[in-house]
Order: sequence, then structure tokens, then C-alpha cells
Amino acid sequence: MPLRITTLAERPHFRDELWDMPTSWPEFMLRDATGSLFYEVCVEKYAEFVLVADDDDEPGRLVAKAMSVPFTWPRDELPDGGWDAVMLWAWHTRMTGAEPGTVSALEITVRPDRLGTGLSPLMLAALRDNAARLGFGELLAPVRPNAKHLEPRTPMAEYAARTRPDGLPADPWLRVHVRAGGTIVKVAPRSMTVPGTLAEWREWTGLPFDVSGPVEVPGALVPVHCDVEQDHAVYVEPNVWIRHHLTAPA
Repeated sequence: MPLRITTLAERPHFRDELWDMPTSWPEFMLRDATGSLFYEVCVEKYAEFVLVADDDDEPGRLVAKAMSVPFTWPRDELPDGGWDAVMLWAWHTRMTGAEPGTVSALEITVRPDRLGTGLSPLMLAALRDNAARLGFGELLAPVRPNAKHLEPRTPMAEYAARTRPDGLPADPWLRVHVRAGGTIVKVAPRSMTVPGTLAEWREWTGLPFDVSGPVEVPGALVPVHCDVEQDHAVYVEPNVWIRHHLTAPA
């Protein structure tokens, strides 16, 4: 089943399906205010940085997608804000007319029925190749380790530092990035922030949210902070910054 990976600019008819493609993201992950404000704009304005994939088994139907944006970050150290910061600085770069100095991945998503078939590494490789083709010397990624949700109480710095006997990261998704040539740089401690009323969190998760304190939510990398008296709960997700140095295409 040959996989076809192209940019959205090459196949713009996939634009609507980007939002319709089934995913395994928990509902609360879709409630990040920064993403809600800017995400579709990034797709609309940066179609050359969005990858879409289908194959001969289901031609014309997405099996995976990958999104990235160019931006300029004015400091040497990568932002603690991670995913949210990338979105804001991509928008700032465009509005000010600044020359983007780097590009960051926003997501790599494989359709749930195709998980475990090796598509994720292929999409990551394609993102790297695409960024290099567009003239960038690196691809950054605020990575969401895909097994961290099994240990929500473990500090991200401790989790991300774990390695196997062969020296590769213990987490499967971090391992894919490192195998592809990425280097773990630092933790982004507030990569994504999702606030909501207790009623909203009950709707998103099916949990009672009736006791103040940390609440472990399926799919969350860290506990959600619940305040019953103030009628709100806030999820602050840490990610792991990975830098991929790229080689210009021959």
C-alpha cells in the first residue's frame, strides 16, 4: 500500500478533511484556547508546511497528517511555553513581516485504525524533509511523550531522561524522534494550558470534579488542578523540546 505524502498546498482538497479525520486525542486536548484561536489560521496561511497522507488502500482519504509552522523566536533558549508559544510567535512573525528563522512541528496524527503500522516515523521524516526543502536548517518539536499519561505524577524532566539499555529514550515517541536524528533539549513546562469550569471538565472527561486538588484524567500527562470553591480546573501540560538539525537536499 504505497503511501503518498504531499503538502496541503499540492492537494488543497484535503483541507476540510484535516478537521474531519478521526483522531485519538482526548476531548480536553481540543480545548486549548491558543489552538482554537490560531490553529486553523496556521493551516490556511502555511499550507506548504502541512503534510497530508493517503495510500492505495484508501485513495483520497487521509490516513495521517502533520502540521508545522515557521516562526522567529527572539531568544537563544527555547520557550517554556512550548506548543502555545509556537502558535503565538508564528502569528507574531507573520503580522510583523519578520523573516522566520526556524520551523516547528505542531502535530503528527495517525488515524486510530492505522496506529501501530509505522506511519508516525514516516510522517516525521517527511516533516524533516519538507522543512529542509523550504530552506530551514532545523525542525523543532514540542513533543508530547505518548506513554507519559501512564505516569501522570512523575515529573516530566525525570520521565524524559529515562533511557533503555541501548541509550535511546524509554518513551516510544521520544525514541522515534531521537532515532530520526533529534536531540532532546529541555522540558517545556507549560506547553499547553487548558482552563475550564468544573461543568466543562465534567463534560470533557465524564469525571465528577467535585473535590479540590489534583485530578488524574485519562490521557493527561499530569494531573488537572481542580478548585471547587472557585469553580474552575486548569490543565498545564509539559512537553519536551526536541531539535532536529537538517541537511539541505542535494
